[in-house]
Amino acid sequence: MQTPTNRFKKALAESQAQIGLWLGLADAYSAEILAGTGYDWLLVDGEHAPNDLRSILHQLQAIASACSALPPGARAPHAVVRVPVGDTALIKQYLDLGTQTLLVPMVDTPEQAEQLVRATRYAPAGVRGMGSALARSSRWQAYPRYVHEANQQVCLLVQAETVEALSNLDAIAATPGVDGVFIGPADLSASMGHPGDPGHPDVQAAIHDGIARILRAGKAPGILATTESQARQWLAAGALFVAVGVDTMLLASAAQDLLTRFRGAANGTPARPAGY
Repeated sequence: MQTPTNRFKKALAESQAQIGLWLGLADAYSAEILAGTGYDWLLVDGEHAPNDLRSILHQLQAIASACSALPPGARAPHAVVRVPVGDTALIKQYLDLGTQTLLVPMVDTPEQAEQLVRATRYAPAGVRGMGSALARSSRWQAYPRYVHEANQQVCLLVQAETVEALSNLDAIAATPGVDGVFIGPADLSASMGHPGDPGHPDVQAAIHDGIARILRAGKAPGILATTESQARQWLAAGALFVAVGVDTMLLASAAQDLLTRFRGAANGTPARPAGY
């Protein structure tokens, strides 16, 4: 058996825009449901969602299960995992779980980016610990050449979300082994002195400039958008991996919309939705 090709990495290298969904519910059941809806990638969030190694493992298994049940030709999502911090030992564990694509927050310098590349690679190219016999990533050595093939299939995405990161963006994006740079609008707006206001004109201009610089470096720009207009704006600007929603927000919004339909009558009588 051959180590699986990272089709998400391949698509980014071919400049194919990838539409994703952010998973913050930290639940395998909901991840399995969403894995059947047709997105190109699903982001399992280990930074701001209440996840740990085991819960992320369960979500990776759920996504794989859903993909195996899809009919031939259906779009199967690629699992991207965001680590809480760019720690070498933690990255090793996430990779051993079977993660092929990592998103690492708060990368401010090219030196940090270089360290992260080394953390994701086996020696001599890096410092990833050798433990494939215990790892789901190698299917417990069912992929006999895993340690020889894994480096080529790892996709490293780093987050630029501070003023310092933007000042170093060209060098970060040019780092060999970095496949894409994700711009974090919320943290960037705070760093620029506009907390809670990623729509501020200065922040928007910085994001546009950042996407262009990442593209000039030959790497894939990425971003999270929480409205359709934002998502279309960044896709038009050249972003190649765009998360167009968040599961927590979708759940809350759908529940609120449904409730509004039943409490919409002025006299307090539940409204009858169309079609009922």
